[in-house]
Amino acid sequence: MGVDRITGETQDITAKISAHYVDNARNLPWRVPPKLSAKGTLPDPYHVWMSEVMLQQTTVAAVISYFQKFTQRWPTVADLAAANEADVLAAWAGLGYYARARNLHKCARHVTDNLGGVFPSEETELLKLPGVGAYTAAAIAAIAFGRRAVVVDANIERLVARIFQIDTPLPAGKADIRVGMDGLTPKNGAGDFAQACMDIGASICNAKTPKCEICPVQGHCAAYGDGDQMRYPVKPPKKAKPLRKARFFWIEQDEKLLLVTRPSKGMLGSMRALPDDNWAAGTDGHGQSPLDGNWRIHENIVQHSFTHFSLEVDLAVYQSDKIVINKGDNRKTKLDDALWWPISGIEDAGLPTLYAKAVRWAVKHKMKDHI
Repeated sequence: MGVDRITGETQDITAKISAHYVDNARNLPWRVPPKLSAKGTLPDPYHVWMSEVMLQQTTVAAVISYFQKFTQRWPTVADLAAANEADVLAAWAGLGYYARARNLHKCARHVTDNLGGVFPSEETELLKLPGVGAYTAAAIAAIAFGRRAVVVDANIERLVARIFQIDTPLPAGKADIRVGMDGLTPKNGAGDFAQACMDIGASICNAKTPKCEICPVQGHCAAYGDGDQMRYPVKPPKKAKPLRKARFFWIEQDEKLLLVTRPSKGMLGSMRALPDDNWAAGTDGHGQSPLDGNWRIHENIVQHSFTHFSLEVDLAVYQSDKIVINKGDNRKTKLDDALWWPISGIEDAGLPTLYAKAVRWAVKHKMKDHI
């Protein structure tokens, strides 16, 4: 069909989506209910910004507890700016895509130090903030400040592609989808309308089991009319993910585990982790151990999927009694920034999910005397 064939219907579609939101809006901790927002109440920009950063490539269900934890610990943007980056990264552990956490902290400092602790309200200015892209800038402008902005996340993308039967494969199809959403977005109440579309995309017009029978715009949906809604949005063929190999090193002494801080640049930057063999997205690890001594190798204890590759992890457990750390030696795997962490409190170390999986495996098998 295509967005060029939808003209007079758009107001009707917008009205029905908006009306559905009034009675069916999700209760989310960063959101102002539609009956209050209709009276002019807007949410805290700090809350909207934080939630939108957390929600990038992450589900609402996963984000809620992290949002509550962050806002309780750091109630204002100034509080977050004053925090230690290591504490922010540790609090983020498990949420994934850790560059978001570093940008969150960097942005909080920028807003506090350079903008007097006040978030800008215009998309063009929001785009200048660390970690804020086109979608996030539009969402903050619309939801937090009531600006008319065209907001397109994955849920909205799917909803609009189905309504207008947009068959241009992604990512090229994103341009047509944005045109469609632009045509639907009202002059006033763009924030609530965007959230209404998000809710319908998440709860009704979902990817696998759309509930078309209860959709408020079923009668306007071109894809539903042709019975091929599952085809949209049209995605390019999936590429096979390359498989990478890594080796982690378990070094224990007096019920404490040796951890390191990963380099600030690269994957999982500045996070605490087990020593490893410098694996990367583009290459396998070198496998060289960080200490001389006896090692027991446990193969393929963890399989972890990243966006563009999968990782298979071996765990090498140090078997020698004497532990001598020669910092700054010529080994590829260095322990210059090593620290000892009590195993009984390892959950407080804020390890990324990948390393936490390996630790859980080791603790479980240690109890069974298998390592």
